[in-house]
Amino acid sequence: MDSPAAPSRGPASFLTQANALLRKNLCFQKRNLKTNIGITVFPVFLCVILVVIQGVIDRELDKPKYRCGCACVDPGPATVGAACRRTECGVQHSTLDQVGSCPIPSPTPWPALVQLPRPGSRAVRTAGQSFEGLPDPACRDTGSCPAAVLVTGTNRSLAESLSGGLFPSTSSFNFTNYLDALAKIVAGSDTWPWTTQLIEPVFIPGNKLYLVQPQCLSNSSQTVSSNAGPIPLQLNADCIQGLSLWRESASAVNDELFKGYRQKGGGSGEGKTNEFVAGYDFLNTNRNGLEMNIWYNSTYNNNTAIVPIALLRVPRLVNMASNAYIKFLRGSGVDMLLEYVKEMPKVGTELKFDLSSLLGALFFTWIVELLFPVILTYLVYEKQQKLKIMMKMHGLKDGPYWLISYGYFFALSAAYMILFVIFGSLIGLKFFKLNNYSIQFVFYFIYINLQIALAFFVASFFSSVKIATVVGYIYVFGSGLLGAFLLRFFVEDNGFPKGWIVVMEIIPGFSLYRGLYEFGQYAFSGNSMGTKGMEWSNLDDSVNGMRGVLIIMVVEWVVLLPLAFYVDQVSSLGGGFPKNSFFLKCFKKRAASLRRFSFRRQGSKVVVEMDNPDSAQEREVVEQLLLEPIANQPIICDNLKKVYHGRDGNPDKVAVRGLSLALPKGQCFGMLGPNGAGKTSFISMMIGLIPPTSGTAYIHGMDIRSDMDAIYTNMGVCPQHDLLWETLTGREHLLFYGRLKNLKGTELLKAVDDSLKSVNLFHGGVGDKQVGKYSGGMKRRLSVAISLIGDPKVVFMDEPSTGLDPASRNNLWSVVKEAKKNRAIILTTHSMEEAEVLCDRLGIFVDGGFQCIGNPKELKGRYGGTYVLTMTTSSENEQEVEQLVRRLSPNASRIYHISGTQKFELPKQELKIADVFHAVESAKSRFSIYAWGLVDTTLEDVFIKVAKGAQAFSVVA
Repeated sequence: MDSPAAPSRGPASFLTQANALLRKNLCFQKRNLKTNIGITVFPVFLCVILVVIQGVIDRELDKPKYRCGCACVDPGPATVGAACRRTECGVQHSTLDQVGSCPIPSPTPWPALVQLPRPGSRAVRTAGQSFEGLPDPACRDTGSCPAAVLVTGTNRSLAESLSGGLFPSTSSFNFTNYLDALAKIVAGSDTWPWTTQLIEPVFIPGNKLYLVQPQCLSNSSQTVSSNAGPIPLQLNADCIQGLSLWRESASAVNDELFKGYRQKGGGSGEGKTNEFVAGYDFLNTNRNGLEMNIWYNSTYNNNTAIVPIALLRVPRLVNMASNAYIKFLRGSGVDMLLEYVKEMPKVGTELKFDLSSLLGALFFTWIVELLFPVILTYLVYEKQQKLKIMMKMHGLKDGPYWLISYGYFFALSAAYMILFVIFGSLIGLKFFKLNNYSIQFVFYFIYINLQIALAFFVASFFSSVKIATVVGYIYVFGSGLLGAFLLRFFVEDNGFPKGWIVVMEIIPGFSLYRGLYEFGQYAFSGNSMGTKGMEWSNLDDSVNGMRGVLIIMVVEWVVLLPLAFYVDQVSSLGGGFPKNSFFLKCFKKRAASLRRFSFRRQGSKVVVEMDNPDSAQEREVVEQLLLEPIANQPIICDNLKKVYHGRDGNPDKVAVRGLSLALPKGQCFGMLGPNGAGKTSFISMMIGLIPPTSGTAYIHGMDIRSDMDAIYTNMGVCPQHDLLWETLTGREHLLFYGRLKNLKGTELLKAVDDSLKSVNLFHGGVGDKQVGKYSGGMKRRLSVAISLIGDPKVVFMDEPSTGLDPASRNNLWSVVKEAKKNRAIILTTHSMEEAEVLCDRLGIFVDGGFQCIGNPKELKGRYGGTYVLTMTTSSENEQEVEQLVRRLSPNASRIYHISGTQKFELPKQELKIADVFHAVESAKSRFSIYAWGLVDTTLEDVFIKVAKGAQAFSVVA
């Protein structure tokens, strides 16, 4: 079959369709002004809150109690009101809150201490940890439990000899030179270490310094005074016994340490840890070399990803073993001393706390990701309401849809981010001001593109707006919280494998958090040190993960965008046919192009289940048309079949059984049938919502299996349910679909006005009201107008007059009768009156197939060759009524009987209407007749008769 001549107005070009969609989106966005303002105000509101809180913090930190302490060191003459000659500021004049801002050109040296467990947590013998040598738990009541160290090694005698020298003893202690004295013995503290070594916490008043000795005297506790440079000290010193315990292997040491700390005494420690000071494995140590492993409790670094990591008191543990080994080699007179540890010098600083840099990674992750559920909801809404497929059925191709939708969301996201960064900078957030703006631009540009691609990809898997919205916001808040309390912990843990961090950053929310985290860290550091934040040169820093994040996001964007397009094409949720792959799709299109102008029936076995004469005749017409070189019929259905496969053990459901139909131009074909007959399945196949199981259909020479994109340019659809945007007006709907049909300028405006007038939506400004304010009937009329705009050659109408009042329905019928002159229309309806008025031919569709096909008069003549006589009398006269009818028509049958009212079918060939009137008038003289009537067969009677007969046959079969 040759392709018919193209209409004078061709299909809309790419740019025309893109322009139509862009205009529609702008109108839609204009109607959602409140939502847009709310989305925009949220980050502004959050930034304002951060600024207000930051101001409160800055005012508090600017108070004298947080500035370096000062004192008058030269008061001058002792006169009233005399000014101080010289004021000195420094650590010696500061409180603990003031020390952080003081300049420290020469930090104080502090003794290297051992980290000791608290008295109530020191290792003792428990039911779950009854290892050899541990003290009785009663020592915890007096606070006299020793500090235990576990020792193992290949050479037991050597290891035990070395362990005996771990805790050097002293008979007296001189605090005059406390650094020298503490370097010769082992001192420890059970206080938590700090993040710097500017002050050793044990020397803060109220804390206790422990001297670890092999044996302690009963009166070993003392309080002494000393000086650490300019700082006066008052120490509470106490003795604690150091206990070395041999274990047979490293696994035994590891098991005991684990049970004592992680399992809290093997599960029977009454909720208290059973903690050891350390563990030593001297391995293959001998006189030729020292080889050892040291276990220590690393949890004291407080690595919670919430606060800065603290220093660990490890150096003294190494020195203890080294000192014992040198004594073992050279004798007790030789010492390897660790005299002190000290911090690096620091300049004077102002105490600063940048809240935005500290919390920005979490809060700004939420702000940036806030657009994700907005975009996702918009895409899923168009799919849930079948608006996407509705646009496609009116000619919109994938290219313009993706280009405009993507560009629209990008413009929205870019405006959102630009406003966010500019506003944050204007109000003084260091997070934005200190970091290089070009890095921020690149980062946000890449991420918003990735986020849009992710939304398109995820939207293919949702069909409900509510579920998509919930999942979207769970993703937003979940990725932010997991980033702050999981990813950050791993990033700051130097021992965590970097490869796993990269794997986690594949999740876009985590990559966003990591990038914002790096911005925050550099801004926080720059603000504290008075320098800039992140610059391009900083991307080479080994600890800076920004370079990796940018690479990951670019790769994901490049992969995810085409993948989203592919999934949208192959997914049935996308509103089209499920396809196996792009290659198969291209192959099908190529094959279709080769056979487009030749409709020779392909060899296939078709099982026809007892075709009725009408269906058989229609099938013959279709077969004849397919053999001709040219077919003028706009619609040809060739053995179209749809089967829904059963699930959970249920049998398959045959919705359409090998339907064949030919429809010429200028004809309206009506489909009548009960609910569940398969009419909607047939229409859905014809308009591309679902694929046929077998067979096919041709619309103006184009195959519905492979050429739906081309078919849509010449097709109009009025679906069963109104597929409309609630916030757009009726006029805006028609303008949009008119542009998709390539209407332009005055032609477009005239077509829109004519369409509104034809469906009675023009006068009174009704067409300029939002569709959400329309009644159900007004929406229905608008749907009919949409299906007819742009002069489509084929129109499918699914129950077009549903919900209309009689006046509007009659007006709509006039529109459809006028419209069918130049096109083919397939119409489904439950209204027999509508079918009789509009349809040139009717097909009664039952159980997936046509039971009869013909024009209304022909069907009534074929299936309705009877009159129906209804008569109401008293119950005593029912027998006489029946006798009267039998005399008029011997073959009459009673079809209804209740309380004196009877209905009879009388064959037309046996009866004259005049005889009925004479018989009734004669009967009135013999008995009372309350009411009577004679009617011809209606289309409804024909429909009921055919439908019941077909269903009864189906049951018997």
